[in-house]
Amino acid sequence: MESDPRLVPLATGVHVWSPDAAGAWGLANCGLLTAAGEAALVDTPYTLDRTDDFLAAARAAAGPGTGITTVLTTHGNGDHGWGNQRVTGAEIVSTRRTLEHQCFEPTPEQLRSLVEDTDPGEPLGWYFRRHFGRFDFRGITVQEPTRTFEGRLDLRIGDMPVELHDVGPAHTVGDMVVHLPKQRIVFAGDVVFAGDHVCHWSGPLERVVLACERVLGWDPDLVVPGHGPVLDQDGLRGHIAYLRDLADQARSLHARGLTPTEAARHLIAEDRYPDLHLPERMVITLASEFRHLDRADAEPDILALMTDCSWIAWQRDSGDQALSTASAG
Repeated sequence: MESDPRLVPLATGVHVWSPDAAGAWGLANCGLLTAAGEAALVDTPYTLDRTDDFLAAARAAAGPGTGITTVLTTHGNGDHGWGNQRVTGAEIVSTRRTLEHQCFEPTPEQLRSLVEDTDPGEPLGWYFRRHFGRFDFRGITVQEPTRTFEGRLDLRIGDMPVELHDVGPAHTVGDMVVHLPKQRIVFAGDVVFAGDHVCHWSGPLERVVLACERVLGWDPDLVVPGHGPVLDQDGLRGHIAYLRDLADQARSLHARGLTPTEAARHLIAEDRYPDLHLPERMVITLASEFRHLDRADAEPDILALMTDCSWIAWQRDSGDQALSTASAG
C-alpha cells in the first residue's frame, strides 16, 4: 500500500522524498540537497504529476531564492528520471553509459499501452494494471543528460561537497551513486533495494556486490536505497548477504539446467527469502545472471521477462485467494 510521500530530513541540507511503499514497482526514493543558496535533486519521480508534488515540497524546504540548478540521475530507469523535464534549465548529470540503458528502456507511451491495452483477464494485463495503473504516463518527454562522466565526478552544491561514482554495470549498465562525505550519507539508487526483491537488468550480481561493498567502505551513517526505507550499515550488510546468496543459488540452479523462471519458482517454493516482497522479480535478476554464466551478449527481452513475472504473481495471488476463501468457509 502506498502512503503519501514525505520530504524527510536526514541531515543539515539533506532530505529524502520517500513514497514508503513495499511490494510495489516504480515508487522510488528521491533526494534534495541544499547549501549556501543552491539546491540539487537526486533523481525525480516516474511521472509529471508526482514530480510536481516533489518539487513543491523541495522548493518549500529549500526556501525562497534557492534555485534547483542540478539533477543527479542515478541511472536510466524511468522511475528515477522521467520527471526531469519539470526542472527547467537544470543541468542533468549521469554516467555516460546511462544513455545506453535509455535506448532499450520502454517509452512512456509503451508503458501506457501495456497498462491500458492489455487484457486485464490475463496475467500480463492484470500485473501491469496492478503495479503501473497508479501512474499517469501522459506528457512525458524523456530527457537525456546534459553532462555525463566516467569513473568519478566531484561537484559542489553551494559549499556542500558531492562525490558521484560510476559503479555500473550493476543494476543497469550505467549506475551512479551519490556520496556526501561530510554528512556520511549515500544515495545508492537501485544498486540497493530495501524490503523488496531486486530486479537487476545488467549485473552480474558480483558487480552489484562490489558496488555495495564500495559504499560500505565509505563508512556511511545512512544509505538511501532506490526503493524502500533508509538503511544503516547493518542493513546494507544484510542486503549484501542476500545478493551473495542469490548469486550462489543462481550458479547452482544454472548448473542443474533450470531456466531463470524455473529457478525463480524453485526459490519461491522453498520460501528462501520470506521477508522480501515481489519474489517474481527473481526471474529478471536470474535471467541477467544466467546470461553472464552463459557468456551471452543478447539484450534482455523485457516483455518476455515481465510476462513470466506476471504469471508467477498471478498464480501466487490466485492461490492466496483460494486459501482465504477456504479459511472463510
